[in-house]
Amino acid sequence: MNRLLNKKAVITGGSSGIGLATAKEFIAEGAKVIITGRDKAALQAAVEELGNNASAIIADTTSFASIESLQQSVAGIFSSIDILFINAGLVKFAPIEEVTEESFDQQFNTNFKGAYFTIQQLLPLFTNGGSIILNTSINAHIGRPSISVYAATKGALLTLAKNLSAELMPRGIRVNAVSPGPVDTPLHSTKGVSKEQDEQNRELTRAQIPLGRFGHPSEIAKIIVLLASDEAPYVIGSELIVDGGMSL
Repeated sequence: MNRLLNKKAVITGGSSGIGLATAKEFIAEGAKVIITGRDKAALQAAVEELGNNASAIIADTTSFASIESLQQSVAGIFSSIDILFINAGLVKFAPIEEVTEESFDQQFNTNFKGAYFTIQQLLPLFTNGGSIILNTSINAHIGRPSISVYAATKGALLTLAKNLSAELMPRGIRVNAVSPGPVDTPLHSTKGVSKEQDEQNRELTRAQIPLGRFGHPSEIAKIIVLLASDEAPYVIGSELIVDGGMSL
């Protein structure tokens, strides 16, 4: 299919997980893609896997200076862009008693502040009628222990989707959100615990999913393609929850 034929897309955090899967789907649908990330080696490996229609830019979502330079870097590859998928994200699991100011700031700087100013800096490159998709989370809707800060950042992104939709509608730019449940990506591997404990944590999460399994990145990517394409012209300021029934 060619639902994104000749479209130019930017994906933040595109070297692994949902970002990489989305880059693959975008290219398969006819788009050219720029992926961003902080790890040069991971970006190079991803571009080799994606092929000739992919480029990479080293960018740190937590650094405002890096975000400011992103516009010029993207303009050096694409004269304009049609699609922006805000995907770069960070989660640090901790009960409220153990949350530090550093951890709080890292998550908000990456997940919300970085997303906000990335959109701001790339808007001048947008064609009228473009699409912005925010990767949010069902954690903005359901209560789970040890994830309060991350959930708050994703809730902030959901409100951003609605407010930016109203603001950017005169330019025909649609802003929407996709909220995945647990997906089999590095984000859902618990750091700092044994392999056995990590698997136990995954089993506890899996038991909460009515479908009985983690999602696959490609399943989320296909929804993002729909939101990015011209097949969704009437979908504005909306959220699509893709969670195997977990939020029921």
